[in-house]
Amino acid sequence: MMVLNLQSMGYATLAQLSPEYGLYSSIIPPLIYAMLASSREIVIGPIAVDSMLLSSLIRNLKDPIHDSVGYTQLVLTATFLVGVFQLAFGLFRFGFLVDYLSHATIVGFLAAAALGIGLQQLKGLLGIKHFTNKTDLISVMKSVCTSLSNQSEWHPFNFLFGLSFLFFILFTTHLGRRNKKLFWLSTAGPLFWVIVFSVIAYRINLHKLKVEDYIVEVLGPIKGGSLKSSSLYKIHVGDEFVVPLIKIGFTIAVISTTMGISVGRSFASLRGNHLDPNKEMVSLGLMNIVGSFTSCYVATGSLARTALKYNAGSETMVSSIVMALMVLLSLRFLTGLLYFIPKAVLAAIILSAISGLIDLKKAYEIWKVDKFDFLACIGAFIGVLFASVEIGLAIGVTISFFKIIMISIQPGIRIVGKLPGTYDFGDVEQYPMAVKIPGFFIVSIKSSVLCFANATLVRKRIERFMTEEEVKDDKEENTFKFVIIDTSSLMSIDTAGIASLEELNKSLTIHGVKLAIANPRWQVIQKLRVANFVDKIGGRVFLSVGEAVELCIGAKMGIV
Repeated sequence: MMVLNLQSMGYATLAQLSPEYGLYSSIIPPLIYAMLASSREIVIGPIAVDSMLLSSLIRNLKDPIHDSVGYTQLVLTATFLVGVFQLAFGLFRFGFLVDYLSHATIVGFLAAAALGIGLQQLKGLLGIKHFTNKTDLISVMKSVCTSLSNQSEWHPFNFLFGLSFLFFILFTTHLGRRNKKLFWLSTAGPLFWVIVFSVIAYRINLHKLKVEDYIVEVLGPIKGGSLKSSSLYKIHVGDEFVVPLIKIGFTIAVISTTMGISVGRSFASLRGNHLDPNKEMVSLGLMNIVGSFTSCYVATGSLARTALKYNAGSETMVSSIVMALMVLLSLRFLTGLLYFIPKAVLAAIILSAISGLIDLKKAYEIWKVDKFDFLACIGAFIGVLFASVEIGLAIGVTISFFKIIMISIQPGIRIVGKLPGTYDFGDVEQYPMAVKIPGFFIVSIKSSVLCFANATLVRKRIERFMTEEEVKDDKEENTFKFVIIDTSSLMSIDTAGIASLEELNKSLTIHGVKLAIANPRWQVIQKLRVANFVDKIGGRVFLSVGEAVELCIGAKMGIV
């Protein structure tokens, strides 16, 4: 529990806030959520991604170093707006929004965010005094190189402390997971090393009178004692920053909700439970709104806390309440003990926590399954890492939507044949044994929409396929008497689509070929009737391809 408190304090510093804000956000939001939420699995707390988003987006409005008070006010205002958006999403049943960020985009975004967070921890890990506020790779590396070239700008002891602590906690955690008898090392190990490194830092800095002169940088005094009074007066929604803050609030609301619900779904599925996204949005929204009134910044489902609850076997929200009360007790009585915790240790704790955000195995799986998805993944990754969070997400979402549009309008045309020994028809490429019926050219439109974007392509492709089939049969004359179009996959058609079918019908009629439609959806057939297309093709509309073939043969090539 102590390590989770340190993690929360580290996330607060990542958000460019005082460490105690991480503790505040681990008390009020979990208590409110425990009373409102439908999920019994999610445990609320600040997370690395939200903290990085707040820092990277709001520092463009206020400098967190030179105007910390104004910056904190904007963070609390953004938190309030995040809650408002989440509440609105839930009340208006916008739960589907969490699925608009494709899985591939999230994988790329999280990997880049993890690297960005890790790069930001170089400040604490190296004890750098003057560090860039930007999160892109180029700016951070420039700042690191500039600081390392000047011995007075960084502290080697900090780097030694941070690297050693990172190695020890990773080793003890790995050992605890590999050997079930040593399971206690996963939780007790990090706490033990925090105490050890704090004692060492105390001994090294013992003879220094001022915190600024310490050889090993430490957290120093942390405001504790109790929760802060109301921060309602710090929330401003009517000043010159309202428009950018609304954009920031919307962006963080979508990402934070997606992260929280993803955590909830993962652990709910392990126990066979169901999670309602709309109810969760309402709970998260109210939680963040009230939290912003009590000096809390954005909180959502915490993977580390939820995993701790799951591994402990807890199945109710009582454990969340207990964890929140434990943080309150720590805030009341133990903040003085945190004075000599090295900042490098805090940075190492965050580095160990974000390692799970980089999923190379999943990225490779996306590459093998769908190259277009991988393009969205790598686009989001490069955009976030080298530009900004907004640009990275915009790239990923744009590529994902472009993929949807391409799939929706791409004219998938398949030649269909009869499967031997059955009454079924199938794609001749998928089923090579399918037999083509003499005198019939049967095609299936695999696109869900026949519209202005693909109607002409569909018509031309059908005509080209007919020509190719005639060439294969070495026939100079037209051998087809009927063209049957299977429209079972077609969900919608517009006026351009109907016009293309009319042009196809005219072209076929000139060559003595009759057009028939098989298995149309009611939305499609209704429009075809209104446009008088059904009359123009002689009423040849059938329930299935088999019925169309049977009746056309039975009519001896007459009009059905």
